[in-house]
Amino acid sequence: MTRLYNDPKQFADEALTGMVLAHPGHVQRVHGGVVRATCSPRGSVSVVIGGGSGHYPAFAGWVGPGLAHGAACGNVFASPSASQVCSVVRAADNGGGVLLTYGNYAGDVLHFGQAAERLRAEGADVRTLAVSDDVASNTPENHADRRGVTGDLVVFKVAGAAAERGDDLDTVERLARRANERTRSLGVAFNGCTLPGAGEPLFSVPAGEMSVGLGVHGEPGVRDVPMGTAAEVADLLVDGVLAEEPERGHDGYAGRAVVILNGLGTVKSEELYVVYGRVAQRLEEAGITPVLPEVGELMSSLDMAGLSLTLTFLDPELEELWCAPVDTIAYRRGAVQQHGRREVTADVAAADPIPEASAQSRELAQTITDVLAVLRETAVAAEPELGRLDAIAGDGDHGQGMSYGTTGAWRAAAAALARGAGARTLLVRAGEAWSEAAGGTSGALWGGALSAVGAALSDDAPAGSADIVRAVEHGGQAILRLGGAEPGDKTMVDALVPFTTVLSERFASGEPLPRAWTRAAEAASHAARATAEIPARRGRSRVLGQKSVGTPDPGATSFALLMSAVAESGLLEN
Repeated sequence: MTRLYNDPKQFADEALTGMVLAHPGHVQRVHGGVVRATCSPRGSVSVVIGGGSGHYPAFAGWVGPGLAHGAACGNVFASPSASQVCSVVRAADNGGGVLLTYGNYAGDVLHFGQAAERLRAEGADVRTLAVSDDVASNTPENHADRRGVTGDLVVFKVAGAAAERGDDLDTVERLARRANERTRSLGVAFNGCTLPGAGEPLFSVPAGEMSVGLGVHGEPGVRDVPMGTAAEVADLLVDGVLAEEPERGHDGYAGRAVVILNGLGTVKSEELYVVYGRVAQRLEEAGITPVLPEVGELMSSLDMAGLSLTLTFLDPELEELWCAPVDTIAYRRGAVQQHGRREVTADVAAADPIPEASAQSRELAQTITDVLAVLRETAVAAEPELGRLDAIAGDGDHGQGMSYGTTGAWRAAAAALARGAGARTLLVRAGEAWSEAAGGTSGALWGGALSAVGAALSDDAPAGSADIVRAVEHGGQAILRLGGAEPGDKTMVDALVPFTTVLSERFASGEPLPRAWTRAAEAASHAARATAEIPARRGRSRVLGQKSVGTPDPGATSFALLMSAVAESGLLEN
């Protein structure tokens, strides 16, 4: 288990701070992550990577010449927020455009995508690429919809080397996509990892078995099989990735491959080398030549007991880029050209002035702040149970994310209220803070929802019950638009849609807002419980869809809990 920490909520931040202090010649801290401590040529492409913490050396350990220019670092197993990504990009930008690349997880796709949109609005040329190498998480025909695991390293390395040699953004993006298309990974676990402060691992594997197809965010595998010898484990992994080997002689592939045998946290180096001996034998028998193979911890998952195998089927240009010099904290080879120390200006937004607000809007802002306090109290109390639900078919961090998000939103609202904010401004600030504090999918969706609710209100005009209902509808539409889920996918949407539907219908029929909200919360709670009967079809849980049957969706459950808490608070009577 993870034993050494102070405040579990500060674990990721304190780990990053310690890394920067230990390696000042390689990285320097900026809001949301790290950037290179050294300069890059002006006008060159910047490669910015990122994702949740808990995967060392990913992602901050891969920042340096020949690889990434910056890394946006979220909380443990949670994507960084869009504002954190923007901060890192601004600090890392060399003026030649930016490639944002990250593992293919819903939260990362949402936050990096939102960041790219903001940066493009500022005039930057920003591209995005989600790595999708995990063969267990989808079919070969749906390679682009797979999870990103240890193949991240290969894709990032190819992109970073192309940028280092002076390629333009179109070329860097093209080569990174080609590397992703040719990369396959598969992993097995012998036991799950433990989040800082938690007493139990996110999942356990029955004695004498191993879990095949695990995710690096603490997700269990897609199936359990009898525990094998080192050679049998190697055979399982090799068979899994070689099943999708491309045709020899086609598109430059001639049987040469990147080979990475990755330890996920507690499998020791000697064990990995025992397994690699069989991997190398199998590859030789298959006529595949490993090119600068790597054996060790390249993409960990806290203290998970497990390992994974990654192959990238190379063409000559990809091989050249894989073999190019690199100098990062955790990954080095050859000699790179140094360009001097980089001076970074802290990306600290000026304290935006608070627009003047009417007395009625400030009064509503007070009620909204009180509502956010109720949401925070409810989410903090429910954190263990929400985490337990999420660990069954996900990564176990939903309770943590809801606790962090509601706390951040409430604090931002209280600060804005103290400065005289009206309802619109207060909600927008609270939404931004929720997204920042929580990261992950829930952070993006709830943050977007609060901002949309705020946008539908005013700092000047009073808001009656009809205005509040309309604003809530806007918030629901933002969640549907951002997340792309539909009822029946086993997500928050399964509780959201009944809630907004019943709220609107009951209010339109003449019921007062408090009673309409209560009925809507009851509908959401019923719908959340009903999600136990369906398999997940979106998000991380979709990979383990059948395992989720019998357990209600954590996102739908938390939504219903929060809406019920608001109904019971009596604040809607005001």
